[in-house]
Amino acid sequence: MSVRKKGVLSAGAAFVVLAGLLASSLGSMQAIANSTRNPKSSTLLAQGQQKTLTMIFPPRKDAPDLQSKADKVAAFLSKELKMPVQAKVSDDTAAVEALRGNSADVAILSSRPALKAEELAGARLYLAEVRPNYSGRYTYNSIIVVPKDSSLKTLNSSKATLEQLRGKRMAFTSPTSGSGFIFPMSELVKQKLVENRDRLDSFFSKVVYGGDYSKALRAVVQGQADAGAVSEYALNTPYISETEKNQLRVLYKIPGVPAHGVVIDDDVPAPMRERIINALLKLNNPQNNEMLRNLYNSTELVKVDHNKHLGAIREALKNAGIEP
Repeated sequence: MSVRKKGVLSAGAAFVVLAGLLASSLGSMQAIANSTRNPKSSTLLAQGQQKTLTMIFPPRKDAPDLQSKADKVAAFLSKELKMPVQAKVSDDTAAVEALRGNSADVAILSSRPALKAEELAGARLYLAEVRPNYSGRYTYNSIIVVPKDSSLKTLNSSKATLEQLRGKRMAFTSPTSGSGFIFPMSELVKQKLVENRDRLDSFFSKVVYGGDYSKALRAVVQGQADAGAVSEYALNTPYISETEKNQLRVLYKIPGVPAHGVVIDDDVPAPMRERIINALLKLNNPQNNEMLRNLYNSTELVKVDHNKHLGAIREALKNAGIEP
């Protein structure tokens, strides 16, 4: 703020004005310095004044017409939180960047992107989804499948079972997939069959990446691979048909893959975070549960400890020699 007057100032008045200007300048410089040293603090103040909460819903193959379903959840949350809530459909990478750039406050993420969101944005995972086709309620199995008539068998030990894959053609889902690559890779390292992810060619005769569960499974069904790594729930529609499923069997299971969950940015003040969590938990109530089921076929959201829930993926990444 500046004050302008016509006429000549007295010496005393001039001194007062100059002192005020000097104090104002020093104050501004200090504020800039503080902002540079601690940018998250200034962001938090801005976030505390925001009037719209933005939540990101990543697309999945088993989640058609996701935007309209996400909009219904956003409308429900808006009513519960008494503030506008915007739903955006965007992939995991864009969701993490949005949290990092403070253009989103909440996102539903799988385990590895949740770790990246923690690293880049200070975000944490507070709720995990429960699905009826998860073996561990809010954890699931990574599985290695083979053709039903394959000579490979599930043997008495993990190492003996996996040793049969030596010299075989392997179809992984993608290099970034938890259940379709990271957990199987970690298991191969743990059993001392492979040194790291860069030495797969010393164990398998061929390695291919399907790009998604369906393609990895079909590589096995169509005889392009001897085995494939996917999530246990991928052995169902819409990933493959019932006919294709009947041509496969599970050779090996790796339990403990963390379920997808709700990640909240650290710029969201603690009281608001609790309100968001409590509002989302109301989707478990019978009168609201259809909205939750329609999103990703989840039946329930449960509170989890961030570090404990993501501990298995941290260990798997470390074993595989992959950066989080």
